[in-house]
Amino acid sequence: MDIEEDIRSLQLDSAEDINGVVNPEDEKPDVDNLDKMDEDPKQEVQTQAVEAEPKAKDKEIPSVQDEEVEQMEKRHLNVVFIGHVDAGKSTTGGQILFLSGQVDDRTIQKYEKEAKDKSRESWYMAYIMDTNEEERAKGKTVEVGRAHFETETTRFTILDAPGHKSYVPNMISGASQADIGVLVISARKGEFETGYERGGQTREHVQLAKTLGVTKLLVVVNKMDDPTVNWSKERYDEIESKMIPFLRQSGYNVKKDVSFLPISGLMGLNLKTRMDKSSCPWWDGPCLFEALDSIDVPMGDPKNPFRMPIIDKFKDMGTVTMGKVESGTIREGDSLFIMPNKDQVKVIAVYIDENRVKRAGPGENLRVRVSGVEEEDISSGFVLCSVANPIPAVTEFVAQLAILELLDNAIFTAGYKAVLHVHSVVEECEIVELLQQIDPKTRKPMKKKVLFVKNGAVVLCRVQVSNLICVEKFSDFPQLGRFTLRTEGKTVAVGKITAM
Repeated sequence: MDIEEDIRSLQLDSAEDINGVVNPEDEKPDVDNLDKMDEDPKQEVQTQAVEAEPKAKDKEIPSVQDEEVEQMEKRHLNVVFIGHVDAGKSTTGGQILFLSGQVDDRTIQKYEKEAKDKSRESWYMAYIMDTNEEERAKGKTVEVGRAHFETETTRFTILDAPGHKSYVPNMISGASQADIGVLVISARKGEFETGYERGGQTREHVQLAKTLGVTKLLVVVNKMDDPTVNWSKERYDEIESKMIPFLRQSGYNVKKDVSFLPISGLMGLNLKTRMDKSSCPWWDGPCLFEALDSIDVPMGDPKNPFRMPIIDKFKDMGTVTMGKVESGTIREGDSLFIMPNKDQVKVIAVYIDENRVKRAGPGENLRVRVSGVEEEDISSGFVLCSVANPIPAVTEFVAQLAILELLDNAIFTAGYKAVLHVHSVVEECEIVELLQQIDPKTRKPMKKKVLFVKNGAVVLCRVQVSNLICVEKFSDFPQLGRFTLRTEGKTVAVGKITAM
């Protein structure tokens, strides 16, 4: 059984990037037939009149930056670091922050001493990204670390995703916000093989990244300075030759969307400056900063309806929501909805990093202070959106699913239960009806009635959740219409919403 082939058949390798921009050279997903299959009444969201919001109780807020500063001359990209546990994601992220001047020498010395006291000398760079005690004690990332750095042309937000299989849900939340993926692979003898074989997180992370809309991938072969590798071209070539067919089967266009490069995260080699020929005479490609700078990622349309899935909220002179703008533009003073509760709010202030700005567009990670709603009335997975064109809130939708690998003896049929992950929503769901099986080769529905399907099948089905969730059709907003189903810590299916 070939899991990777299934993801191709699902056509999540559509040319639409996470903000819905289409490359005319690539094939568009075939959703026309699927929309016609939705025979049941649609569950629509009715926009209802909302009473005028209460007056803001915020304290006085500092003056807004000038329009010129707010324009943000540099583009902004979110980069998620993914890969098997211990591949060196946090260490590489920490080294990037140090090399780009985000962390000073004194802090590094403090982390070195802390790591040495724990007899974990090589972990000190990871402490920059892994900030809580559990992560430092275990040497494992648990939460998605978040940090910022800049190159000459681009502002980057690093999302350091956990590699351990117990924390895949956190990895999913990080990857769903990303524009670019950096897949970190350990070149150390035995470590690459452990991460790549079935059950290793290298495979699952690649498949999830593609499903979650990470269209561009940088594969960094880390630990090239390890004594078992010693910058060996043979080892690098071996890893590249094994990864390319797998990446292709996972839906990546390897020539256009994937780049490979060797690095040492711990020593900071080939990150900010190119490799010294004396250490690695065979490498004449770019360093990591150059490779990240050169990636072209189309951004969403700032004129589309506003959509910002909320990943977190807190109180600070009012209610503050956090999230990434998937579509549209937000301005200070806007009236917006928080769905699915239809709470009408007023935008008091918008922040990019620590800077207050007058407006912000697609791709930006924001903190938005609003009035008209209490912090306890907002949950992760709610969506800040335009009043004129709010996001639909539903308890049921039709989706096209690719079944990857069910648990032993499980059958995928009506009544199947799993955990649904879509943008920042995590909800238990149930498959209430299998509508039609799709032929993976022709991508057309089969005529015979389907009662159950096995691994490798592509099926059109009706999915139900117990609470209202905010989603979109994949054809309208890809990033808000693609999802994964997981059961008992395993990804069993990936899908896209075709009708509501």
